[in-house]
Amino acid sequence: MKIGVFDSGIGGLTVVKSMLEHSLFEEIIYFGDTARVPYGVKDKNTITRYAIEAVEFFKNFEIDLIVVACNTVSAYALDEMRESSACPVIGVVEAGVLATANALKNKDSNILILGTKATINSKAYENALKTRGYKNLEAKATGLFVPIVEEEIYCGKVLDATLEHYFKEVQKPDAIILGCTHFPLISEPIKNYFSKKILIIHSGDAIVEYLENEFEFTHKYDKPTLKFFASENPDALKAVAAKWLSL
Repeated sequence: MKIGVFDSGIGGLTVVKSMLEHSLFEEIIYFGDTARVPYGVKDKNTITRYAIEAVEFFKNFEIDLIVVACNTVSAYALDEMRESSACPVIGVVEAGVLATANALKNKDSNILILGTKATINSKAYENALKTRGYKNLEAKATGLFVPIVEEEIYCGKVLDATLEHYFKEVQKPDAIILGCTHFPLISEPIKNYFSKKILIIHSGDAIVEYLENEFEFTHKYDKPTLKFFASENPDALKAVAAKWLSL
């Protein structure tokens, strides 16, 4: 299969990493809208317009599937993308909710949802989890984690202070949903702030689980073809990809 992965910037590379680890696709085409990142502070109409433009971009390739690695786009514009696309479009929010439901059987568990301001304001995770019977939900916009990750600050005083800023009054959760694809890169410090026993839901792993449940994969591709595109400074995106994906 040939897959298109769309993100507002570089965060979706963590989803690509999970796909590579499971050898699901023969070719992966990544498009990051780096000229207009971040999406997490934009309104629904703007996010939807950008998302539909991404579908148009992928029409230049004969792809079998589009994965929306951006939680904000998945929360606001998935239906519109599906209407514009000739191939299936899968978002990380629905995958994350399914992964949570599969892993966390106790409906009284405390679940902490982290994401950008737009993702949290959409209540996409909360509404979907409530539909599945989960009651004890806390959602927190943690947008400062995005520039911290992009500055490659994965530990130390700056990150520790930011964790304390966001979490000092948060009830200890049983599970944390990382509702932004940047956040897996600091998942260990987030987990360790509360307890190593906390369940972490990672968008990349969740989307792989979802795809394996929904589609039949008959081959493994140990060396898929990777193509990276960006709306601005593609060389910078490729440099981050080489580092994060160990290419």
